[in-house]
Amino acid sequence: MTNDLKCVRCAKCVKVCLQGAITIDGKRKINRFRCDLCLKCIEVCPTGALRVAGQYVTVEEVFSEVMKDELFYQNSGGGVTISGGEPLSQLEFVYSLLRECKRKGLHTTLDTSGYANWAVLDKVLRYVDLVLYDIKHMDSQSHKRGTGRNNTLILENVHLTTSRVKTWLRLPLIPGYNDSEANIKDIINFAKEIGAEKVSILPYHEWGKLKYKQLGRRYILKVKPPSEEYLQALKKIIENDGVRVTVGS
Repeated sequence: MTNDLKCVRCAKCVKVCLQGAITIDGKRKINRFRCDLCLKCIEVCPTGALRVAGQYVTVEEVFSEVMKDELFYQNSGGGVTISGGEPLSQLEFVYSLLRECKRKGLHTTLDTSGYANWAVLDKVLRYVDLVLYDIKHMDSQSHKRGTGRNNTLILENVHLTTSRVKTWLRLPLIPGYNDSEANIKDIINFAKEIGAEKVSILPYHEWGKLKYKQLGRRYILKVKPPSEEYLQALKKIIENDGVRVTVGS
């Protein structure tokens, strides 16, 4: 990732890049198609303007970090939430970490889209106390238009999960995509049908714009975050239908 504010135009990154992917013409530019991810530019950058986002870790390393807050969990009733990205795409890692957490008696939560074979989800749920299901859209075709996949498998998994584990539904609210009256009504009915303990409204925000810039990518979504007035009105509609609801959590 890049941070142009820290770049002092020393050109050390240009000199070590054997692919010619970095140029400086007023400001530093990176040709992502030429970059072979050798990361030599990061090694020589004196200011941290270039850095690696993320790192490889073992289950043991993550669990050790988790246990640093063991006393906090005991006093607060909190625990560990596994989220992503999609945690089920790293099944063995997530399974092993959750198993270790439950071995120590920690409360565990899985935040997932639910798009996985039931055998995968079933394996992980043995060590999960609460599932947070992100429901992007109740209409299958609209779901496919927004995500590239229909929601049949997801909804099937939600039904199977709620018979075993406490479940909350989470609605990433995106104006113009899934905030229609019909979709909100379908969410309410679905929450009642499966006995979900809560619906969480997660309003769209623009925090990702900076990350896109740091990755040299263009942010193409032209959507404005919903107003606080609209969110509170939506919250009241859902509450009046007998479903517990929160905004932003």
